[in-house]
Amino acid sequence: MRKLLKIVLKQFFRLLFRVGVRGVLQPDKNDRLLVVANHESFLDGMLLGLFLPIDPVFVVNTEISRRPLFRAVLSLVDYLPVDPANPLAMRRVVKLLESGRPVVIFPEGRITNTGGLMKVYDGPAFAAARTGATIQPVRIDGASRTWFSRMSGRYPKSLFPRLSLSIQTPAAIPPLQSATAKTRRAEAGEHLRRIMQHMLFASQTSADEARQSLPMAFLQAHDIFGAGQPCVEDMKPSKLTYGDMLKMTLALSRLCGKTTHPGESVGVLMPGMASTVGLILGLQSAGRVPAMLNFTAGLEGMQSACVAANVRQIFTSRTFVEKAELQDVVSGLRDVSVHYLEDLRAGMTLADKLWIGLALKLPRLVIHAADPEQPGVILFTSGTEGKPKGVVLSHRAILANVAQIRAVIDFSPADKILNVLPLFHSFGLTAGVFLPILSGAEIVLYPTPLHYKIIPEIAYDRNCTVLYGTSTFLGQYAKFAHPYDFHKMRYVIAGAEKLNENVRQAWLDKFGIRILEGYGATETAPVLSVNTPQAYRAGSVGQLLPGIEARVMAVPGIECGGMLHVKGPNVMSGYFRFEKPGELELPSSEAGEGERNGWYNTGDVVEIDAEGFVHILGRVKRFAKIAGEMISLEVVERLAASVSPEQQHAATAIADEKRGEAVILFSTDANLTREALQQAAREQGLPEISVPRSLKVVEALPVLGTGKTDYQTLKKMAEAV
Repeated sequence: MRKLLKIVLKQFFRLLFRVGVRGVLQPDKNDRLLVVANHESFLDGMLLGLFLPIDPVFVVNTEISRRPLFRAVLSLVDYLPVDPANPLAMRRVVKLLESGRPVVIFPEGRITNTGGLMKVYDGPAFAAARTGATIQPVRIDGASRTWFSRMSGRYPKSLFPRLSLSIQTPAAIPPLQSATAKTRRAEAGEHLRRIMQHMLFASQTSADEARQSLPMAFLQAHDIFGAGQPCVEDMKPSKLTYGDMLKMTLALSRLCGKTTHPGESVGVLMPGMASTVGLILGLQSAGRVPAMLNFTAGLEGMQSACVAANVRQIFTSRTFVEKAELQDVVSGLRDVSVHYLEDLRAGMTLADKLWIGLALKLPRLVIHAADPEQPGVILFTSGTEGKPKGVVLSHRAILANVAQIRAVIDFSPADKILNVLPLFHSFGLTAGVFLPILSGAEIVLYPTPLHYKIIPEIAYDRNCTVLYGTSTFLGQYAKFAHPYDFHKMRYVIAGAEKLNENVRQAWLDKFGIRILEGYGATETAPVLSVNTPQAYRAGSVGQLLPGIEARVMAVPGIECGGMLHVKGPNVMSGYFRFEKPGELELPSSEAGEGERNGWYNTGDVVEIDAEGFVHILGRVKRFAKIAGEMISLEVVERLAASVSPEQQHAATAIADEKRGEAVILFSTDANLTREALQQAAREQGLPEISVPRSLKVVEALPVLGTGKTDYQTLKKMAEAV
């Protein structure tokens, strides 16, 4: 009867929920097998029991097993009631594994109410480590959208959503190195948490729907979260739903396609606005590649970017050009045609309107089906080390980075993300636009991060729950904000530059918010690592995201750490250089074999500790060689900050005939002296060469449009003295 009932239920689930199973589970009869899965709903155990090709024992919470309804369902399988509060409960699981019987367990211990991974308990991991069991991760997807989940609020629900099981590559807990049972248990739990995170990432990137373009991924989000779900809000003010954004995307796809050609790199010169998001998706939908121009780079920088990426046409807004006073820059661009969105709107014909109306009914037939490996967007380096380089990011790279971030931090339709970073910046584009759109979260766009008094008010007025920023910008917001302005904030994430310790402490003291510092590069789409609520270490930039390989290569003259080289699905396709316009230079580094091996040299000197937390020691180009010794300019800046924490400081190096190089410190503190720095260096045990040769007082440090300190300008200022 049990077998017959399971057959009937399996067909019932296949019919109603269209359950799909990806991957193959082929357990060895001699293996001890522990199946672990994420926990999305009350249907999860039923799904695993019906669709996994094994006859396991399910580990269930004692309280759940006592409820009559669940007891009736559990009668279809063998189960073991366990009290998670009892530290000895896992002994029974160990005995089961040792007997050779497969075991299924949900390591989170509860159904998610965030849509992401919840706390992972140590017990299942320790049982696997103690028995040497093979861990088989299985990702359950779609069950959180049923009425059997614990998701609430704006999270999309439907009666019979499509469900899937993704059987991932088996894993194992490596031999534990800790000295005590308690620390070994914690070590095993950490390994299992990373396995679960990698499961979430791998299942998204291996799924058929993940092998798609960014517009198709947006269309999928539109279908999941609904046309009426709020999507993007800007300061016009305008508040667009997913349906509105799809209509704008299709309209701009049609209008921009009239003057551009498939595969062409098309310049986008726009601020953080809803229409900019629509323009990016519209160009991609038409098979064009948006090239995000940095409007703070000046005429020479923008011209060099256009040459490198073979940009011959630019789309912008006449209103924006006038307000940003870019008329001279735009008119000065050579060999480039400029199109204004206002003119496109005015030139829309009846045929265009009919096409858009039909496309809204059948969007998958008109959106360009791009190869995921084709360029999705072109971003440009800041040009601080020469002419700007075009960084080519494929559709796959950006989608992979979104999946990597979502595997470690939960974003949901309940979130409202305040994005003040420019969209020509990879952090602002991937984390500030594509991540929330594909997660169902609403975006609030503000065109500049420099309005330090206004931005906290917007966060307060719009009830924003997530904020991105650089250390410089976050420090200014803390200075001008009311203590209650950020009362709704769940996450404040810092990137693009080193988080100042005083900024971190100011947010903790004034708002009670722990800033999560991350790290990345434009070339990696951009996020490589980030601190999370589950894995946080002050002073680090968090653990590497799942799917990223890393090698730390020794650097002559630098004793601690080494150069970070990375490889992963989020690494760029390559560079477009000014010297070879439109010719793609594939990524490579000495960390891999072959001339073009897919590895990327970040140029950053790092240390990765035993728990996997990355500590940035500085860019290799931000080390000065003084009398044969290497000194980090970031150490110099931290030394100055320890003496004068309320002011801003930046160090640069210039050539010196006697000692090779000399360090010049720029500071906004007119009272800072070398004597004070020398005293602090002695107290901190720093060498004498960490004290700068001279100090230069400035009213404010020069800042790039991305929020980073403009070290190229500082170097020119130092050399001019």
